[in-house]
Amino acid sequence: METELKLSLNEADLPRLQTHPLMAKGAGKQRLLNTYFDTPDLALKQRRMAVRERLAGDQWLLTVKTAGQSQNGLSRRQEWEAPTTPGTLDFESLVDDAALATDLMALRPALRALFCTDFERQCWVIEHASARIEVALDQGRIHVPGTALSEPLLELELELLSGPEAALLALADVLRQTPQGDLTLTPSDTSKAQRGMALWRRAH
Repeated sequence: METELKLSLNEADLPRLQTHPLMAKGAGKQRLLNTYFDTPDLALKQRRMAVRERLAGDQWLLTVKTAGQSQNGLSRRQEWEAPTTPGTLDFESLVDDAALATDLMALRPALRALFCTDFERQCWVIEHASARIEVALDQGRIHVPGTALSEPLLELELELLSGPEAALLALADVLRQTPQGDLTLTPSDTSKAQRGMALWRRAH
């Protein structure tokens, strides 16, 4: 079960965010290349699910995310992720929900790559309000292969690793406050997959 808070921000606020006292220790950086799949009739979208292949460094990962719930930027959903060979989409060995795995395997022959995200991720692990939270800053773009359609991607994700859920909102409030003035960090209920799908639909 993944619990995270997604926040949008302004590019002009980046320098102040990155020098915030809680984030001044430096962060790990990694480029993430992601391809999202669905059937021509968007069977996964109808179920509010996402299937993604990700290249992280030299490792390929297959991810399945369920619909879950999202309100005021705070989302809770089931997620499965494991190393994979690109193109195999082996849901049977990934998803431990037998009925869901069977459904996904039935859809597999019809799945097509629809859109991609390409971004650099900086990560911090912060302990705050009796919780451990991974803070991820993503900067890059969303695009539809074979078209000129593209849009910038800039967002902050706070993922709960352990501790109370309320700590996510508490940390967001602290991150908004910097010595140079308050930042605009706005809760967002729109996932990367939803943004990519909206972009794909403009091409079809």
